[in-house]
Amino acid sequence: MITRFKSKKALSSTDILTNSHIRLMVLLIIFCFGIAGVIAKLVWLVFITGWGVEERRHPPVAPLQARADIVDRNGRTLARTIDVWSIGIHPRTLQANHISDPDILAANLAALLPERTADEYRKILRSNRSFVFLRRHASPELVRALNMLGEPAIDFLHEPSRLYPEGTLCAHVIGWIGEDGHGQSGMEFSFDKELTDPKRQSEPLALSIDIRVQAAVEKSLAAAMQKYSAEGASAIVLDVDTGEVLAMASLPNFNPNDRSSSDPTAFDNKATLSVYELGSTFKPLTMATALQDGVVTSLAKRYDATEPLAVGRFHIHDEHAQKRWLDVPETLVHSSNIVTARIADELGPERMQAMFRNLNFDHRPAIELAAKGRPIWPAYWARTTVMTTGYGHGIAVTPLHLTSAYAALVNGGVWRPATLLKRNPDYRPDGSRQIISGQNSATMRRLLRLVVTDGTGRKANAPGFRVGGKTGTADKAEKGRYNHGARISTFAAAFPMDTPRYAIVAMLDNPQGIAETGGYATAGMVTAPMVGDIVQHIGPLLGVIPDPKRDLDLTDLRALLWKPAAKKE
Repeated sequence: MITRFKSKKALSSTDILTNSHIRLMVLLIIFCFGIAGVIAKLVWLVFITGWGVEERRHPPVAPLQARADIVDRNGRTLARTIDVWSIGIHPRTLQANHISDPDILAANLAALLPERTADEYRKILRSNRSFVFLRRHASPELVRALNMLGEPAIDFLHEPSRLYPEGTLCAHVIGWIGEDGHGQSGMEFSFDKELTDPKRQSEPLALSIDIRVQAAVEKSLAAAMQKYSAEGASAIVLDVDTGEVLAMASLPNFNPNDRSSSDPTAFDNKATLSVYELGSTFKPLTMATALQDGVVTSLAKRYDATEPLAVGRFHIHDEHAQKRWLDVPETLVHSSNIVTARIADELGPERMQAMFRNLNFDHRPAIELAAKGRPIWPAYWARTTVMTTGYGHGIAVTPLHLTSAYAALVNGGVWRPATLLKRNPDYRPDGSRQIISGQNSATMRRLLRLVVTDGTGRKANAPGFRVGGKTGTADKAEKGRYNHGARISTFAAAFPMDTPRYAIVAMLDNPQGIAETGGYATAGMVTAPMVGDIVQHIGPLLGVIPDPKRDLDLTDLRALLWKPAAKKE
């Protein structure tokens, strides 16, 4: 039996070619759909979610300009630019990927970055924001921990940052830079152009500050502020010949590496920005003016201090009333308001104003910093104004004003503007002027030394360092009136008085008396001891070796001091 199979009709070459074209077209269409899908996804990511575009248009990190270092006078680094890690997240990318659970991720972020709560992180992750910083200047350990989460929306950025190795030390002088890479305060602001100049990148900005002296000053200042529960404090150490500032401290302080954790009030530099009535520290300035202008022709000249001085309906009193006639040394030793007011009255408004103007008390302090307070200058110089400004009431200046003034009192009589830049030993700045003669400057050195050896400044008498100075305690001026329950306690000094090299002014804002001081918070009790402590610490650092055998001869001045008659037995 023969079985027949029905044969299929053989395909022609034309049919085969047609079928191949159809298959290729199908593949091409599928490929085109795939490409279209990819393009659609990219379009959706770029134009709908903004992924990758906003970051390019608006980089989350503004790259810092190259910036020179800041160093102290001995070359120790105070500010330097380094590379650090910063961490951010792209919420839109997170939502587009649908990979991570925002609730779980928020909990993980809260555990690693506790500055925000899980709810706050959840709001960020569910927001429509393109990029959010999670932590600037992150530690390598934190970067490693966050990287272990495996979340592609978390971004790790390597960015330049300004580092301040000394932390809070000298913060008000150095300042800081903003996220735009430009200085915002301190010398970072004042010398922003010079620090970012490409031609000067290899040359650090050398400050006059000696960080060793700065550390000693801040330590003593902080201890006194805590001990006497003061609201604030300030201190300055100044080279009397060049005007260089060796230390400038203001408390409370802040850390320029972490400003967000600091009290906003800590950013004010009390040494240059805040103005105060500095009380009896003005008395030597008045006395120097009287010597220079011939109002006081002899240190033995005596003035009536037997009773309070009546001026119209006002009465000027002495805190430590002697109730007798006082000569010039006794006036400063006992800090007599009455006698100083009489001398100021003899000087008159023109000569008093002229001296204060010579000391720059009518202008902001002379220094490179931008944060400089304007003195409170009397609008009208009545007779009472002249008298009270003579002992530091009715006129307000910064601690730096007073430091420069005391430098002029002891350095031979030359006022010089202060500077925060390192200078040569023979540097003499423009604007210097002779305000009193060398002879009168020598007299003032002896009188200031006498105040420390025999007067209200005894607690500043650092053995062998020949400190001279003057106390000043004034009621604190607040809201246009005096707060008799608050005070500014200041001690202005210089050392060593036989060959003066450094002026120091230290101030405590509203200190409180303690049992050790008998409840008193006057400058002689709380600020003078602090200056004595500072001198003993910084003197050897600055090459001033204590020498108990070397001192000014005060025999003739002590002979003028009144001594009570011996009691008969």
